[in-house]
Amino acid sequence: MSFDVAAEAYDRFMGRYSAPLAAVFVHSARLPAAGRVLDVGCGPGALTAVLSERFGPDQVAGVDPSESFVAAAHDRFPWADIRHGTAEALPFDDDTFDATLAELVVHFMTDPSAGAREMKRVTRPGGVLAACVWDFVGGRAPQSTFFEALRSVVVGIDDETHRVGADAGDLGELLEGAGCTDVEETELSVAVEYAAFEDWWGPYTLGVSPAGKQLAALGEVDRALVRERCVELLPNGPFTITATAWSARGVA
Repeated sequence: MSFDVAAEAYDRFMGRYSAPLAAVFVHSARLPAAGRVLDVGCGPGALTAVLSERFGPDQVAGVDPSESFVAAAHDRFPWADIRHGTAEALPFDDDTFDATLAELVVHFMTDPSAGAREMKRVTRPGGVLAACVWDFVGGRAPQSTFFEALRSVVVGIDDETHRVGADAGDLGELLEGAGCTDVEETELSVAVEYAAFEDWWGPYTLGVSPAGKQLAALGEVDRALVRERCVELLPNGPFTITATAWSARGVA
């Protein structure tokens, strides 16, 4: 799945979560001290930024199917090797990287199993593979409150719970299926503060991701009903949303 939106819109919608998540994700992955690393589904570069600080921009590569995201990542990390492409056909040679990571992207892969096999193919033997996806099934994703409100207005929504990686054990099975050894799973949580309801609601109106796209497809009356339900579900004043992701790490 490609996000055909401006990088700035994605930053407003998910960047405030993906940036802090990238830091704890990299820490939990126990990456090698040095080497080349790949960010699969790099988007505008939340994880790329953390990897660049850790390994140096010239040791980091990224790939994404969205042309707008690739352009943004190029601008933000001019020394990194950022390419346009998909996880299912990574544009890199075998055994190129010492670590390959995918943050919040496995559930958007057209074929997650193929994507995991590609991640292993481009990783040197003994290198690290790691992936994380929000816990949509457990209702602990940043979008879970929004999906609860949308479900009260619309029948048959895409709340992302059916996607690979959205439930406990999915990512570990995926890495094992790709041939990884020493697979470990854990949970990663981040907390994001909002000054007021509009600070939270505004990003959903930008048409980003399944949540934003479904909201944009509604008529004016239904959009208002979803907003009203969100107001009921969230506190009045400043509040904090804690989001939790499933994470898995394996060895190529």
